[in-house]
Amino acid sequence: MARTKEFDPDAALQSALELFWRRGYEATSMADLVEALGIGRASIYATFGNKHDLYLKALERYVQIQDPRLLADLSRPGPALPAVREVVRRFGGEAGSGEGGRRGCFVTNTAAELGPHDEAAARRVERSWEHLETLLHSALVRARAQGELPADRDPLTLARMLLVLMQGLRVVGKASSDPARVRDAVEQALTLLD
Repeated sequence: MARTKEFDPDAALQSALELFWRRGYEATSMADLVEALGIGRASIYATFGNKHDLYLKALERYVQIQDPRLLADLSRPGPALPAVREVVRRFGGEAGSGEGGRRGCFVTNTAAELGPHDEAAARRVERSWEHLETLLHSALVRARAQGELPADRDPLTLARMLLVLMQGLRVVGKASSDPARVRDAVEQALTLLD
């Protein structure tokens, strides 16, 4: 007869996400995970696989939490350009705000820490960025079609520029003590949408 799990795998995965997001992959040991999740090492391995597998599952969880909000914001009916501006400003606000800014974006953190040498992590980061770029591009295409964006502006190029800006904001926000640096960059970039 199989034993039943004596813990909630969903809650354990959320705890792992929080720990990896706060500390990063390399700085988080299996002992740290055992303590944070409140379950034994054998249960972690049996449920999630090794530390790397658990990290990738936590990254997927993070994306699943973030993406619906972006999709809702960038695809709502009506004018599209205000939604794009709102999303970019929100990224800037989060990047420049206290502890949340210091923690950064889990996807961006993964790109910086694991992306150069971890193919599986790099693929997941790329998928996330492609999704955000597609959402931005679609919103900017709508904005141009609705006359909100000048006809000579290329929605794909603008979407790529905003993607790079938004990820860069997250990196700068982690280390900068000057919130004006992020705020000014956001506002300058948004002038390209006028």
